[in-house]
Amino acid sequence: MIQSSNGAAEKDAPDNLSLAGDGFDTVIRAKQAVEAQCPGVVSCADILALAARDVVVIAGGPSFSVELGRRDGLVSQASRVAGKLPEPNFNLKQLTDMFAEHNLNQMDMIALSGGHTVGFSHCSRFANRLYNFSSSSRVDPSLDSNYARQLMQACPQNVDPSIAINMDPNTPRTFDNVYYQNLVQGKGLFTSDEVLFSNSASKDTVTDFANTPGNFNAAFITAMRKLGRVGAKTGSQGEIRRDCTAFNS
Repeated sequence: MIQSSNGAAEKDAPDNLSLAGDGFDTVIRAKQAVEAQCPGVVSCADILALAARDVVVIAGGPSFSVELGRRDGLVSQASRVAGKLPEPNFNLKQLTDMFAEHNLNQMDMIALSGGHTVGFSHCSRFANRLYNFSSSSRVDPSLDSNYARQLMQACPQNVDPSIAINMDPNTPRTFDNVYYQNLVQGKGLFTSDEVLFSNSASKDTVTDFANTPGNFNAAFITAMRKLGRVGAKTGSQGEIRRDCTAFNS
């Protein structure tokens, strides 16, 4: 959330540059409204956690209570981001290990990956699956052939880097379990999506979520609560920012 004049804040890291500006604006405006009623009480971190829940609900997903009481951090550096977020080419072990570092198990990881039922990606994040996957196969053989053709039409080689593609080609603005049904059909956009179905260690969970939306919703709620505790500052740690875009001092 911190804005920097020299491009050195966390939001300026390459992995974060595609985050939608209106998402930041929503949290900033919510904070301003809350601050006008009860200044210095509610953190930007809590507002962000509540907004994440609310957008899931607005998009048709499950509602859940959000644990509150976080305080805002005092560090925001672009240099600290690299290696901290899952990459689109990760395999199952890399995904599982990264989430485990934050006390999130493999079930949590698979459920949180279901967030890809909404949102978009730039072509560069998956172009290797279409044009230079391996020496033996230009196109990733785990991709459904019709879906691969659709992606090539939307993302020709040397496409404008600002072009973005829906993560879920079927119901891109609805929070549902169609993401998992897509994986079963070979229509996961990232390697790190499709591997959840192609790897036998996670395949049964994906199949369950594809067939039983209630099981996905329950697992997603559990995982979001656990995710909401990752790195949380409480007590005298951090601060309650007055303005989400700047430290208090």
